[in-house]
Amino acid sequence: MIFDANHAAWIEAHAKEHLELLLTLAKIPAPSNFEEKRAEFICNWLWECGGKDAYIDEALNVILPLGMTDENPLAVFAAHTDVVFPDTEELPLRMEDGKIFCPGVGDDTASMAALLMMAKYLLETGLQPKKYGILIVLDSGEEGLGNLKGIRHLFDTFGDRIREFISFDGGECRCVNRAVGSKRYRIAIDTEGGHSYGAFGNRNAIAYLASLIDTLYTIKVPPLGKTTYNVGTISGGTSVNTIAQHAEMLYEFRSDEAEALAIMERHLEAALDFYRTKGITVTAELVGDRPCSAPVDETIMNAMTARAMAATERHYGRELNFDAGSTDCNIPLSRGVAALCLGVYRGRGAHTREENIDIDSLIPGVKFLFDAMLHHF
Repeated sequence: MIFDANHAAWIEAHAKEHLELLLTLAKIPAPSNFEEKRAEFICNWLWECGGKDAYIDEALNVILPLGMTDENPLAVFAAHTDVVFPDTEELPLRMEDGKIFCPGVGDDTASMAALLMMAKYLLETGLQPKKYGILIVLDSGEEGLGNLKGIRHLFDTFGDRIREFISFDGGECRCVNRAVGSKRYRIAIDTEGGHSYGAFGNRNAIAYLASLIDTLYTIKVPPLGKTTYNVGTISGGTSVNTIAQHAEMLYEFRSDEAEALAIMERHLEAALDFYRTKGITVTAELVGDRPCSAPVDETIMNAMTARAMAATERHYGRELNFDAGSTDCNIPLSRGVAALCLGVYRGRGAHTREENIDIDSLIPGVKFLFDAMLHHF
């Protein structure tokens, strides 16, 4: 099926409902690994739209299967429910100057709302997929230490039945088609500590952690693809007059090349071993592991890319910009499944509490999303 004026008219007629859905979703807190409130709301909303087969799985994914049999191949269309913010109470939202301000309103709430409107359209019209069964997935754990929990579980459940995967996440006219892998560690240092005056001279865990951080920041990244590293949080100590016994940090390194990740891992291990020789306790816990891309079926990937490029030209009059990134697509791409991550809104300030999106970008974004999915119907 090709996107036409009837689809555009349906989207425009439901613009108010779409906006209200987005505003409702944006206020529901959903820190990674605690997406229950959003999952429950979404599943109930789908049931009210006639999607009686929608369900919440063990990983807190909300899944709406369409045209799925026990064995037919599947295409997945996904948007993630979690946000990077730890709030457990209603997220603050305001509208002004044609924008919606709310932490996480773009990444990835706007994409969720657009995908849910497509689900509503399919349920209303009763359209059935032509070739593949379809899974519309509102997935958990995409951000931070969520470690792609939802999509990992989806692939553990449906395995090699999944032939195509599209994630809606990010700004308009952007396509992620290469996976940036990463390793994330919680690194801790423990020493004897003591009173800052009475035990002066004892080793301070904070001082050693600071020295380790300085060492890690002197590492020269391998000249393979793009490789980065970052210390994101540090904590430790007891009081101003206590020699710290414990200090820890969260450290990550990323690359779009698996070999570069391996080199960075060896650098980290060498640095940790060096500090262990000082007689302090150094521990490293792997808390996040995102894979890089593997070879995929080029015929399927090229066809998906061509459709995305054509839809971008139709709805935005611009070219699609390709990039590497860390998204839900890391899992399918690492398993040889053709996957793209496509954006459906215009906004700014992602991963900050000042995040905002332009209201006038919502309708073009839904039209683009419809266009990207209708090929299967």
